Amino acid sequence: MAMPSRATSLTLLSAIAVALLSIQLMFEDDTPLIKCFLDLDYFSSFKSSWISRHRHRKRPGSYDSPCDDFPPDFPPPDTDTTSFFCVDRNGCCNFTTVQSAVDAVGVLSRKRNVIWINKGIYYEKVTIPKTKPNITFQGQGLDTTAIAWNDTANSTKGTFFSASVVVYGVNFIANNISFINVAPIPNPGDVGAQAVAIRVGADQAAFWGCGFFGAQDTLHDDKGRHYFKECFIQGTIDFIFGDARSLYENCQMISIAPPVAAGLKFVDGTVTAHCRTSADENTGFAFVNCSIGGTGRIWLGRAWRPFSRVIFANTFMTDIVAPEGWNDFSDPSSDK
Repeated sequence: MAMPSRATSLTLLSAIAVALLSIQLMFEDDTPLIKCFLDLDYFSSFKSSWISRHRHRKRPGSYDSPCDDFPPDFPPPDTDTTSFFCVDRNGCCNFTTVQSAVDAVGVLSRKRNVIWINKGIYYEKVTIPKTKPNITFQGQGLDTTAIAWNDTANSTKGTFFSASVVVYGVNFIANNISFINVAPIPNPGDVGAQAVAIRVGADQAAFWGCGFFGAQDTLHDDKGRHYFKECFIQGTIDFIFGDARSLYENCQMISIAPPVAAGLKFVDGTVTAHCRTSADENTGFAFVNCSIGGTGRIWLGRAWRPFSRVIFANTFMTDIVAPEGWNDFSDPSSDK
């Protein structure tokens, strides 16, 4: 059975994004979209009327600047509960990089700090430290706004340090944005080629409508309680891994492992690798109303540690999933 057309188109978009990054080009579109899915009544009611009132119109014969259609007084003023930071790679905002906006957020701020990121690929490595809680990354669509880098385990002396984006600040939220690692796709067995797109190492993180693009070890769901809603996650081997306590709802997991000829039992990909180390840990990955497809022949998961725990419920799977489903990571004692 074929996967939904959106999965196919997004896989193609990820390939296009990699090609564009290799020649340092970026998506361009002059029309900013303000989509905020936070529970912020002020911002929700404000956005539609504000755009219609303040859209800047070019005068006949004026210079065609990339900022011509950008609202002139964005971001909106701060409130007692929310601060706004605007990022645009063309210089239409106060910040041209995501990291500079993160750096500008107040230390241990109790406000919700919305970093509004305009369309484009932001080729940079971004870290949200423990001292910067309550940050939101508000993109303009997972296929038009992305943060990307190309580190690997080899280049950073460890898989955990290869992430394009690292989240250590609690209460992080991301909406409509993609996280990409554009390092070359490794062959099975390659040493040091792991390349993480994002490492989520903070409690209470949530992702809505986000994309995670990479190959081996794409999404490091490290530790804490996390929620993923309607996200697109692409990879080859262990492309969702870690010891977090996470719920994935209505998400698409797409394998880009090399195709395996019909009749062969060779497995060249794995969706998950959880690393729960004891029965006392209240961690695990739960996938509800999700879908799995793509290429290769894959396992649903392999036990990175003896008490690994992963659950798939009401999840559509194509025949790329090997019938045995799971692997003990070459440690038979984990089977029990």
